[in-house]
Amino acid sequence: MVRHYLISGRVQGVGFRWFVHREAAELNLNGWVRNLPSGEVECVAAGSGDKLKDLETHLRKGSRGSRVDRLQVHDLDDSEAGKLGPFQIEGAW
Repeated sequence: MVRHYLISGRVQGVGFRWFVHREAAELNLNGWVRNLPSGEVECVAAGSGDKLKDLETHLRKGSRGSRVDRLQVHDLDDSEAGKLGPFQIEGAW
């Protein structure tokens, strides 16, 4: 399964991308996370339904110092998984 997440709230400048990276890597998910100019964080993750459900639980809770006001979830075509490598933070360097 492949899912796209859009997270709104206080999610930039609080280590949220690093939090998502850690949680996704522990779940052995493929994909990426990045900040958007709008102040939101965007994430695409691929893995089993159970692991994606676990990631969503973490995304809703957020990292220390963050506040998640809204989590939008969209299923993507499974063929998108082939384009994703080990989970990474985009634009972090």
